[in-house]
Amino acid sequence: MKRLWLLFAQTVTILVAVYFIVATLQPGWLHRASVPGARVSVIEAPPPTASTAPATPGSVPAHDSLSAAARRAAPAVVSITASKSARHDELMNDPWFRFFFGNQGGQPQVGLGSGVIVSPEGYVLTNNHVIEGADKIEVALNDGRRVPGKVIGTDPDTDVAVLKISLARLPVITLGNSAALQVGDRVLAIGNPFGVGQTVTSGIVSALGRSQLGINTFEDFIQTDAAINPGNSGGALVDINGNLEGINTAIYSRSGGSMGIGFAIPVSVARQVLEAIVRDGKVTRGWIGVEPTDLTPELAQTFGIKAEYGVIITGVLQSGPAANAGIRPGDVITSVDGHKTSNTQELLSTVAALKPGESAHFTLQRGSKSIALNVTPGTRPRNAAAQRVVPMPSPGDSGGDTGDE
Repeated sequence: MKRLWLLFAQTVTILVAVYFIVATLQPGWLHRASVPGARVSVIEAPPPTASTAPATPGSVPAHDSLSAAARRAAPAVVSITASKSARHDELMNDPWFRFFFGNQGGQPQVGLGSGVIVSPEGYVLTNNHVIEGADKIEVALNDGRRVPGKVIGTDPDTDVAVLKISLARLPVITLGNSAALQVGDRVLAIGNPFGVGQTVTSGIVSALGRSQLGINTFEDFIQTDAAINPGNSGGALVDINGNLEGINTAIYSRSGGSMGIGFAIPVSVARQVLEAIVRDGKVTRGWIGVEPTDLTPELAQTFGIKAEYGVIITGVLQSGPAANAGIRPGDVITSVDGHKTSNTQELLSTVAALKPGESAHFTLQRGSKSIALNVTPGTRPRNAAAQRVVPMPSPGDSGGDTGDE
């Protein structure tokens, strides 16, 4: 018994000594053995893929490149050269005039712009101001081919023009859905700025629905910070898939160069103009013959108008559609065919969309009274802004046009 106890004591002593040595020199052995099968939880980086693998020198990661969009859209963007012949002044036929003032003969004018091929038939969208008044139009494709361009129709109210070229194997751009654009979406502007050749710039959609800029009669611009310069007019604004979202039209600039504020006509508007011109040879819009102004709290108070929103009519064309329907100066139009009209641009666009000759329902506010009228719009004339209208009476005028009836 004494031997067994001695053996046990020696064994315990040796084990304690071994434990002390291991705990002092290799403590990790004890931790591993303390919880058999335990694993350390870590966040591991995903294995390298085509999009996350380190880029080779001179390359760009695929997810950050817009080259595919540019390759898809660029062939359908063309350069347009519009030439105007020199104007001959009749005074140059007088030898005495030439003696005193020299030869004042005008020089031919050449303008540069861009365009977009939108159909296999050769229809090209561009800006009206690019080709306006031109005697000769030449269209240059990105593959080096050059061909005369024929004007099919123009729409100065939206600054859209439609040309046609006759060539085989035309590259055609894919039309996008500009109504689905959101502020912050990435876009590319493609055109021929300053005549240096086709150029691609990138940016984002800075704003949507820009209006009241004084550029066109009907304005619903896409604003972008993609660099747009003179010569880009009529070119393409495309999304990251290379789909056409707008026609580059104008820039805000104090120097003549890009300041990061450019405007493009939405493709939805340009497409409507294209289809109308190809189908009818012109764009037909509704028109009622009024002079509208945004309703402000000051105007509402001055003229005793009990309306929270709407467009106040400051003038009505004599014998025009609005006058014939009973609309008077001082009335506030609040809706057209169920569409709310909060500002002048909304009223213009809504009325323009009406079909001439078909009656439309208008809701008005006359003083404190709500009035419903049916108005049969006419066809908007080219010089609609120059039509003579009956002006709005001054506050307190005895005519009673702004009072309750």
